[in-house]
Amino acid sequence: MLTAQQIRAFEDQGYLVVEDVLTEAELAPVRAEYANLLDKLYAGWEAEGLVPAGEGLDFWGKLLAAYRAGCDWFQPMDISLPGDRIEADTPMHFGPAVFDMITAPRLLDLVEDLIGPEITSNPIQHVRIKPPASDLQSDEVRAHITATDWHQDRAVALVEADETRMITVWLAITDATVENGCLQVLPKTPDILPHCPKTQTAIADGFVEEAKAVPLPVKAGGAVIFHPLTPHSSLINRTDGFRWSFDLRYHVTGHPSGRAHFPEFVARSRERPASELKSCDVWREMWEKARQRLSARPHIDIHRWQSDAPYCA
Repeated sequence: MLTAQQIRAFEDQGYLVVEDVLTEAELAPVRAEYANLLDKLYAGWEAEGLVPAGEGLDFWGKLLAAYRAGCDWFQPMDISLPGDRIEADTPMHFGPAVFDMITAPRLLDLVEDLIGPEITSNPIQHVRIKPPASDLQSDEVRAHITATDWHQDRAVALVEADETRMITVWLAITDATVENGCLQVLPKTPDILPHCPKTQTAIADGFVEEAKAVPLPVKAGGAVIFHPLTPHSSLINRTDGFRWSFDLRYHVTGHPSGRAHFPEFVARSRERPASELKSCDVWREMWEKARQRLSARPHIDIHRWQSDAPYCA
């Protein structure tokens, strides 16, 4: 799928924009699945008197009304469990359209070109639906909703995955533009930069030349691919609409995921095709079992950086 020139560019710089990874026909089921999910969530909130009447509101209108009312749609829509305390009823979403998106052949072809044919779907994955900055609550710190601080993906995984061959596929569901908060990047570094607990886990001050950042707009269905040592962040959404993407990761099968307490699965194997997961129901069950197990255990901290480190003072 990728040309030799694209592969060289990725190896040199650590990032690549690829348009038309998924077609509109492939994106439509994902949008429909989320619209159905939001309709159910909104109906419940409306019955409790928490949100205004949903009649006449489209998907975006309901998202905004729910956010303004303080109703959390993010975690019920996320394709992962949270990094903080997990309860037996912590909501999450693992639907067939999302599973088909994660395992889409064209997307896996792209991944195979960069990390080889033995591909595992990494559990560090999220939906990202960002409201207009003008509507953000003053205490909003979730990177999946507000602008994302500068970081490297290797630094937000656990130490066990420092040698894992992994890539991130940032898949646009709506057009991502400079105005609505697309990604911006710098070339990959040889090693992990120091990070600190800031608004989010972020690269320590003085290690990023923001003036040299490259914004990476991409149309719906396209993707930004980046290496785990590529510094990146997102711009502020200065429009009056939402920006929607998925943050997906893949690693070479057999390598540590960086979240050993969360489930992974084999998405493609040329050597052992029978090991590939083909069932969304099994995928969902894996996460449900993980939730049950983790809710009964002490919290597992996913952050490896301490605020008292010398470069965080």
